[in-house]
Amino acid sequence: MAEDIGLKWDRKYQSKNIISNSPSSVLTTNLHLLPDQGAALDLACGPGGNALVLADKGLETSAWDLSSVALSHLSQTAKSRKLSISIAHRDVINQPPDPNSFDVIVVSNFLERSLIPAIISALKNNGLVFYQTFTNQRVLHPAPVNPNYKLDPNELLRLFDPLTIKYYREDGNSGDNEEFHGIAMIVAQKSI
Repeated sequence: MAEDIGLKWDRKYQSKNIISNSPSSVLTTNLHLLPDQGAALDLACGPGGNALVLADKGLETSAWDLSSVALSHLSQTAKSRKLSISIAHRDVINQPPDPNSFDVIVVSNFLERSLIPAIISALKNNGLVFYQTFTNQRVLHPAPVNPNYKLDPNELLRLFDPLTIKYYREDGNSGDNEEFHGIAMIVAQKSI
């Protein structure tokens, strides 16, 4: 099954003339919250825009995804920018990160609710999660068609309730910046 999903994403990336390495807004808006050092993970990284930012900030960065096409693109980009990133072809649902293994975990445009407890567990004490994904109010492209991959209003807050919220944004469809319509973003910290 995971291989089928990986192949689906490989085909998607192969069909694009340009693969964007744009990092997520939740990360770029909150760079000031990143630690000066530590281990970071771009989980379900796609072409790795977040991993590139994390490595550029001096964090020991890992990037995991099912798409070998996206990972190959990330590898080439990291090499051209002289950035060190540990890249792994990995099914993050069946092989989540080990407990207490990362100081920073970034997830964008990926939602697997059953994985949230493992993400929380994988954070070290004072570790931060930067999470951004679509809500069921998203009508603009890009957005998943399957409603199971969209959040209900305020659901992201509930999913990360065990953590201390540092930043949260969910505009619904309000405001004149359509980029943020139907997007939820959170930065939350683990404290033991």
